[in-house]
Amino acid sequence: MGAQVIKPPALVAGDTVGVVAVAAAVDRDGLERGIAALFDLGYRVKVSAHALDHAGLLAGIDSLRAHELKLFFRDPGVKAIFGARGGYGCGRLLPLLDFAELARTPKIFIGFSDATFLLNALVDQGRMVSFHGPMVATDFGRGLSQRALGHLQSLLAGQPGFELQAAEVLRPGTAEGPLIGGCLSVIAAMMGTPWQPVFDRRILFLEDTGEKAYRIDRMLVQMRQAGIFERVGGIVFGALRPIAENEHERVLIAEFVGEQTAGLKCPVLCGIEAGHGTENLTLPFGLPVRIDTKTRRMTFLESAVS
Repeated sequence: MGAQVIKPPALVAGDTVGVVAVAAAVDRDGLERGIAALFDLGYRVKVSAHALDHAGLLAGIDSLRAHELKLFFRDPGVKAIFGARGGYGCGRLLPLLDFAELARTPKIFIGFSDATFLLNALVDQGRMVSFHGPMVATDFGRGLSQRALGHLQSLLAGQPGFELQAAEVLRPGTAEGPLIGGCLSVIAAMMGTPWQPVFDRRILFLEDTGEKAYRIDRMLVQMRQAGIFERVGGIVFGALRPIAENEHERVLIAEFVGEQTAGLKCPVLCGIEAGHGTENLTLPFGLPVRIDTKTRRMTFLESAVS
């Protein structure tokens, strides 16, 4: 798949990036701080007209959020699209979007958490690279490490390849395949839908936050019982943060992850600095990666952009 996936054009200083609210309602102060951080990186910023709308928990009604995302993909002046925040709501947009049509004007789309719905649909339905990474009103608004910012800019500008180090090996081995995944609870919610990711021989990245240990276990059990863990080429975990950062829950989650990956034939790495509660280093989905448990590294084999 790595040779077939569409790569969006590279992003360089002076380009215009768009900010679209695709999920939960957005805090104005956080959005303004995040926009300022993007300006500091050297980008121009265009914010969608309805980014601060409210419709209950959501940043506006579903049809309007989907419409604004379409508009920004079509806009030739916008070179990349950043999600304003996650939270909840992206799954409601899936039936309203034609991902193959979006990919006809390919551009960088970046987000994580609830945006996992969109990231995987862009890869599988649009055959386009998508980017699991920081969002404007939350991550940029709170501040990112210099390493995360440098990594983001070099990756989106066309760095030809990079490696990320994992903290722990759960199952030994090596594997290669396109990277997919994201937030565990969202991946579980996509199961059985027309937008369920293609898992076969791919490298599956999983992370999550704010979940009780039993819920993490339930989702992992679901995926293993559905045969997903036997179909993937390898698994890489980011952080799985418990609700309220409870230490007992953290220990339980580690135990459950160990139990649900025990006996797998594929390699399993744990502790990549991507996703909630980490530096949130940006990951291009749809690109081939190699994981090697001897070095505890995940290596990206191609540039993410054209």
